[in-house]
Amino acid sequence: MFYYTYVLESLKDNSLYIGYTSDLKKRFKRHNLGLNKATKPHIPYRLIHFEGFLNRVDAKSREVYLKSGWGLKSVHKMLEKYFI
Repeated sequence: MFYYTYVLESLKDNSLYIGYTSDLKKRFKRHNLGLNKATKPHIPYRLIHFEGFLNRVDAKSREVYLKSGWGLKSVHKMLEKYFI
């Protein structure tokens, strides 16, 4: 089983949301249906980046890093052409 760390961009206000899951399609759908309290005010979302991991611990660690200051800088650096 794979675990995924992902980055969503709100099409409403361009805010980013970072999370992790074992079922990326299902989780993305739940975000856009407004079933997540944290993301509901910002729907709809577009998936702009994801990474796969072989275990939950690595995916969670990556999520924590990407939510940090240096991690957010990394997201913007990885996707700099997207954000232009």
